[in-house]
Amino acid sequence: MIKTRVKELLDTCFAQGVAKGLWSGAGAGAYGVEVPKHEAHGDFSTNMAMVIAGLDKLKPREVAARLQEMLAAEPALVMKAEVAGPGFVNLFIRDEVWQAVLTTICDQQERYGLSSVGNGRRVLVEFVSANPTGPLSVGHGRQAILGDAIARLLAATGHEVTREYYYNDAGRQMRVLGESTRARYLELLGLPFQFPEDGYQGEYIREIAAELVAEAGDSLKACADVTPFKEKADKVIFANIVATLERLAIHFDSYYNEHTLYENGLVDDVVASLRAKGLAYDQDGAVWFKTTDFGMDQDRVIIKSTGEPTYRLPDIAYHREKFRRGFDWLVDIFGSDHIGTVPDVLAGVSALGYDPSRVSVVIHQFVTLTRDGKLVKMSTRKATFVTVDELLDEVGPDVVRFFFLTRKADSQLEFDLALAARESQENPVFYVQYANARLASIDRQAAAKGVARQPLAQVALARLSQPAERTMLKSLAAFPGLVEGAALDLEPHRIIFFLIDLAGQFHSYYNQHKVLSDDPELTQARLWLAEGLRLVFSNGLQLVGLSAPENM
Repeated sequence: MIKTRVKELLDTCFAQGVAKGLWSGAGAGAYGVEVPKHEAHGDFSTNMAMVIAGLDKLKPREVAARLQEMLAAEPALVMKAEVAGPGFVNLFIRDEVWQAVLTTICDQQERYGLSSVGNGRRVLVEFVSANPTGPLSVGHGRQAILGDAIARLLAATGHEVTREYYYNDAGRQMRVLGESTRARYLELLGLPFQFPEDGYQGEYIREIAAELVAEAGDSLKACADVTPFKEKADKVIFANIVATLERLAIHFDSYYNEHTLYENGLVDDVVASLRAKGLAYDQDGAVWFKTTDFGMDQDRVIIKSTGEPTYRLPDIAYHREKFRRGFDWLVDIFGSDHIGTVPDVLAGVSALGYDPSRVSVVIHQFVTLTRDGKLVKMSTRKATFVTVDELLDEVGPDVVRFFFLTRKADSQLEFDLALAARESQENPVFYVQYANARLASIDRQAAAKGVARQPLAQVALARLSQPAERTMLKSLAAFPGLVEGAALDLEPHRIIFFLIDLAGQFHSYYNQHKVLSDDPELTQARLWLAEGLRLVFSNGLQLVGLSAPENM
């Protein structure tokens, strides 16, 4: 990465200054390199001089002038350095450095953008984890795509990633599911039934009950135990969830069943451990976790007076098991309805002797569906909410995936169905994928004209001298750093933003400049620029699970 090379050069200059007695070593590692907002301010800017001056009581602009002299002696990378403002040093990189990025891209091909920064760190990414009580809603869909994209980026940056679905098959909601299915079963048999007050209302419950009637007839009509009804509903619903995720090309390495936490005594063991540490106590018939010792405003109930645990308790036990399984970093993708319990679980992790800083929680906000600015309520045959399957049926997996990644996780997302269905450059999915297809078509057009790309080493890349070409080359050079940052910060939307911006640069350039020109030397340079762009579009799309079509 060119930014890395610039930082290494600045580190060398810093060390030279220390060796010459120009400044002390106090500022080592305290300065940074940034990309200026305005191109007139250079390709990169550093605050090194101001950091040194502040620590050593020197004049910033004088330190900056010394740094400027040092950089002038290193012409292979920096064309010129300028002192600006209170002591910033702006660096202008040589054109040939930007042009050379094409060699790196075309050498690395599909590996361009990948890195080993993760160094084999074991990461468990938990996402979806929807209760098997109904089809996946659009909210679950956002979480599924967000989690999958994060897992892909972590894997692409050298992390050892395990994708896990926490299968919540215990507790009250599963009992209500069984009761709802039994009520519909009795109703279909024409027998008296009582539907639970907070039961699951979707038509899918009736369909499950109909399957039971077909399989068992009326043999369960006197069954007071909800277990067979619950197990049937669980099996059918979870199979549907897996099928929906399959449509999105989302797969898991492991499923962790909540009931095993109880069967193996792990939940009871957490309570015992907290009691032993003086962090759990009895009051009003309930068991309380002393979360005030961890900065909370009040303690939290972990076992209700009915004897039923609150869901923060098995969550604490589950997270302890994640650590016990040897993972270095735990990444949780949750909906905003979990925001209240996250601090409690992290307090539990800390109370049990584990480092809560090794847990990263990504909270995503709600999704609203609109069509031409109006809220949309789609078919509710399957449930009392819009399902992912309905959305996939209407616009397809690529569009769903792309749109769900066009906002930061903590921002509410408005999904415009009319825009999503449009095959025009107004649709950001089409806009980006069309750039990839357009680039792929350039080689076909060249072949039709009898023009083949020459070996890159023989091509005069210096001919890529247009400002738009330089801008695109700078974007291509920034791609590996962007991927690394998006992975480490768990922000896959950055990849989408990058691709949209690069598509805008390319479409504008393509409309103004001929790749297959009357100048053979220029044509060769632009053919390789197109190939570099195509590889980065293809790599970027695939990094977040999108297809890179070569024909549209």
